[in-house]
Amino acid sequence: MSTSGSPLLERPIHSVGRGIRAIERVGLMVILAATVVAMVAEILHMLGKGKVDIADLLLLFMYLEMVALVGMYWRKGKMPVRMPLYIAMVGVARHMMTDTSLAAPMALLAGAGTILVLAVAVLVVRYGHARYPYGPDEDL
Repeated sequence: MSTSGSPLLERPIHSVGRGIRAIERVGLMVILAATVVAMVAEILHMLGKGKVDIADLLLLFMYLEMVALVGMYWRKGKMPVRMPLYIAMVGVARHMMTDTSLAAPMALLAGAGTILVLAVAVLVVRYGHARYPYGPDEDL
C-alpha cells in the first residue's frame, strides 16, 4: 500500500518543511544582523582610533564574507563548503597579525601550517566538485 500520494500525509510533512525553512530564515536574519552590528562597531572603533590597520581590514573582509555567505544560503538554500574555509584562512591570518604572543617561530609556523591545511582542503573540495559533480537529484 503506497502512502506517497496521500494528501493527508503530505500536508503535515509539507508544513514541517515550511516550518524548518522559516526557522532557517529567522536564523539567517539573526546572523546577518549580528554581523552588521559587529561591522558597524569595527568601523566606529577604527574612526575612534583615527587609523586603519591591516587587521581591521581583514576583520571587515571577514564580515563581508559572512554577509555574502548568508546571502548565498538565503538564495540557494545551501552553503558551499569553501566559503567557511576562506573565512577561516583570513581569520587565522588576522589572528597571527594581531596576537603578539604568536611572535615565537613555532607559533608562526603553526599558523602558517593551519592556513596551508585549509588551502589544501579548498583544493580537495574544488577537485571533488569538478571530478565528481553532484547529480541533478542530489541536494548537496
